[in-house]
Amino acid sequence: MRYLLDTNAVSDLIRTPQGGVARRVTKVGEDQVCTSIFVACELRYGAARKGSAALSARVESVLGALEVLPVDAPFDRRYGAVRAALESRGKVIGALDLLIAVHALELGHAVVTANLREFRQVPGLRVENWQTP
Repeated sequence: MRYLLDTNAVSDLIRTPQGGVARRVTKVGEDQVCTSIFVACELRYGAARKGSAALSARVESVLGALEVLPVDAPFDRRYGAVRAALESRGKVIGALDLLIAVHALELGHAVVTANLREFRQVPGLRVENWQTP
């Protein structure tokens, strides 16, 4: 199984390079871990917003070490179906979290996140939290 790291998981790698996420990456193998282009967008935005050259360098270093996956059709169809299904059940999650969740679903990957409440609302999505000790 491959694991797609959510924004907070990659942020944990940036903040604490020897932390829980880093230990699990080592355990499962770096080739089993990736992230989404949507996560890269969020992290680069955050670094640009802060205006910190040091933070930008750390973001680029971590993203450079991870496989950052693009999206391709039929991602858009799956996104539309998942969003409609969630909304019909009265479940709404953040826009970027939904994009990341559908990206993982489309690839058959588990999402690694500390935001379990949001991601667990997506039917069929495997979710793990590696930030706990």
